[in-house]
Amino acid sequence: MKQTIYSPPYSITSEIVQLISKISESIGRLSIEDSESIVPQLRRTNRLRTIHASLAIENNSLSLEQITAIINGKRVLGKPKEIKEVQNAFSVYEKLEQLNPLQERDLLKAHKILMEDLVDKSGRYRNSGVGIMKGNELVHVAPPAENIPYLMKDLFKWLNQTNEHPLITSSVFHYEFEFIHPFSDGNGRMGRLWQTLILSSWKPLLAYLPVETVIHANQKEYYQVLAKSDKDADSTPFIEFMLNAIEQSLQDITDPVTDPVTDPVKNLLTTLKKEPLSSSEIRNRLNLKHRQSFRENYLHPALKQQFIELTIPDKPNSRLQKYRITEKGQRMVD
Repeated sequence: MKQTIYSPPYSITSEIVQLISKISESIGRLSIEDSESIVPQLRRTNRLRTIHASLAIENNSLSLEQITAIINGKRVLGKPKEIKEVQNAFSVYEKLEQLNPLQERDLLKAHKILMEDLVDKSGRYRNSGVGIMKGNELVHVAPPAENIPYLMKDLFKWLNQTNEHPLITSSVFHYEFEFIHPFSDGNGRMGRLWQTLILSSWKPLLAYLPVETVIHANQKEYYQVLAKSDKDADSTPFIEFMLNAIEQSLQDITDPVTDPVTDPVKNLLTTLKKEPLSSSEIRNRLNLKHRQSFRENYLHPALKQQFIELTIPDKPNSRLQKYRITEKGQRMVD
């Protein structure tokens, strides 16, 4: 007997068709005209915007500037829980390329990173009932905990077998995930993360699309369409909302985006203006504690752009190794 595959209920409206066409045109234009210039911009600024907006939706009070400073390894005054949320979110977004959107075990792995030290059972489905409140109003009662393994298995089976367009697939998965609400906490962040992962598997450019900024700006409507889709038992309104958010995000990319804080590379170059310094000496002068963030955001970009060079190029791992500013780098800070 052939097993029936669960199929989430939704419809393909004329608005959805038009939005898919608009989005595809925008992606094509960005990929052809501006791929080399836009991707570096997206990798930094838009990822920071994504993390800030996604956490702000969940009531994290840290500003974009504070979040940028945390990711750059600087000390920030704030609630330890909110700082940890930023660090975890950055870690999981940086691992997107290592995650397979079709694998349930990768979803659990991502949740473990996202919610490490924030909940007792990070990386595991909830084992109790949960209701979603907005103020004093109960807006959604999630399925019983004992049903979650079966519901998630069905959802991933559908995801693996559907031939639907990735823009629709990612939106449907996002809605169905929020409806199931499989974790005790972090469901909103995970739903948005997984939609980004599905989209980036289709078009890598979309890994850095700050859709969350549009959702945050329209947060009330976001919850309204979730509630309407619940009431209608049909995710069509949510699909339309998410495609509009994606289309708006792509329009935002075409506008110049400035870094909310001083460019880390310029800070590094300024530190090296007077004399060559070792890696540890640079970090101490910049008051940076996190080595990986220092390498990724300061040292490696400066080396790649030939703004700095090794004092002992033949022995890059020498304990006596230092870095000095080049003429090209000097022009950046003069």
